[in-house]
Amino acid sequence: PFFVDLRRPELLLNNTISLYLATEPGVTVGIWHTVPGSRGAEAQGKDQRWYEEALADAHPVIIYLHGNGGTRRAASHRIQFLKTMGAADFHILALDYRGYGDSSGHPTESGFTTDVLALYDWAKARSGNSSILFWGHSLGTGIATNAARKLQEERAGVKVDAVVLESPYTNIREAAAHIPITKIYRQFPGFGYLILDSLALGNMIFPSDENVKVLACPLLILHAEDDAVVPPHLGRKLFETARSAYEDKTKVKFITFPEKLGLGHDYISFNPELPTLVQDFLNMK
Repeated sequence: PFFVDLRRPELLLNNTISLYLATEPGVTVGIWHTVPGSRGAEAQGKDQRWYEEALADAHPVIIYLHGNGGTRRAASHRIQFLKTMGAADFHILALDYRGYGDSSGHPTESGFTTDVLALYDWAKARSGNSSILFWGHSLGTGIATNAARKLQEERAGVKVDAVVLESPYTNIREAAAHIPITKIYRQFPGFGYLILDSLALGNMIFPSDENVKVLACPLLILHAEDDAVVPPHLGRKLFETARSAYEDKTKVKFITFPEKLGLGHDYISFNPELPTLVQDFLNMK
């Protein structure tokens, strides 16, 4: 899918259109909207207005926040996510952050949060009483917790209905210390200063471990035991941090996928049980 025109998601996906949203002056982000599979036949040939009105059909809405590489379509696991969760009757709004794909602007941590909250507001204005959840994968997990925290703290207790973190880290510094590509450099005395501190100096922190201490929404963490990019112990550490902080422990859940499934860092969306696990969690809340 690497060379597919982002404006033509129908080349890869059913029930999907491309749209563009101005998130602040001078910044416009590209988004794919996949409607629930049960509305697939109805969606054929429909325009953006129909898709927008469909958001109020009571099916839950996922705002999908992808990982660092590429765009909303430049990986098989992202296409699979849209297929899997769309077939499970979720709406999915998958955006490319500023500076990614066909979105304008320059990537910054605060800018990513602005993009997500603008999309949340846009969806909330159209979705009636439908649930809206943030689903982050890899880098996107830090963006998800940043956005959920800012929403809660700056808008008088407004909460996203749930947050799902797939293959998450605790914060970007700790993640970078474990990413395989940095392994060769870790033995050098300047590693912490040259690599890790430069991330902090660039205002790239993504402090999920701090964010989950104040979140109040249901939180689901998914991690494969054979994740070679972000070790599963970071996901468990994040879960333990959240569970210690949450008053209602039932709102926090950690699901691991055994090594024999071979899901690694990117392929949890290929697990056919994923929709059921998520729906069961959302029903618990």
